[in-house]
Amino acid sequence: MSLVLSGCSPRPNFENRSRSIGRRDRTLLLVAIETGLRVSELIGLQCQDVHLGTGAHVRCLGKGRKERITPLTAAAVAELRTWLKERRGEPGDPLFATNRGGPLSRDAVEHLLGKYAAIAAETCPSLRAKRPAPHVLRHTCAVQLLRAGIDQTVIALWLGHESVRTTDCYLHGDLSIKERALSRTKPRHVPPGRYRPPDALLAFLEGL
Repeated sequence: MSLVLSGCSPRPNFENRSRSIGRRDRTLLLVAIETGLRVSELIGLQCQDVHLGTGAHVRCLGKGRKERITPLTAAAVAELRTWLKERRGEPGDPLFATNRGGPLSRDAVEHLLGKYAAIAAETCPSLRAKRPAPHVLRHTCAVQLLRAGIDQTVIALWLGHESVRTTDCYLHGDLSIKERALSRTKPRHVPPGRYRPPDALLAFLEGL
């Protein structure tokens, strides 16, 4: 499952953005979708792991204690710059902390994701039957990169996959990518797009 595959690009209304916890949640979810970090990597980030100057990036320890650097988009940089000013944490403090100052747990991330998915479902009905797990944020990042035409080997490095084959699961889940590939094999003079049968054929099939 991917949020970009749900059919309406949900933009949750952060009901408590006037409070610090709401701004924390917004920043966390944006960073998760933009970077594709695993939830363990996300909650393990410390304030010192964020670099917002030239070549903005976050540094994390992935599987096997392997260090990985992931670039940040302009939107993520702006959000993190604002959050760090508010956070006022020491270099070794968790970037996304609980009210008591400790790192968030995986369950906490899953809870806040479910909360905002429920809010987004009010304007995006296709989300109502879904129960997104934290991994869906990583999946969304991968699909967005694929749709942008990024090579799979680059995406594998981005996500910290040891094998490009691991990235295949994201490719298999996106119909639009498959349709673009199929369109390149079509005979000439065939109009692009999906086949839409005429009403007469539909009526015939329904009568069988």
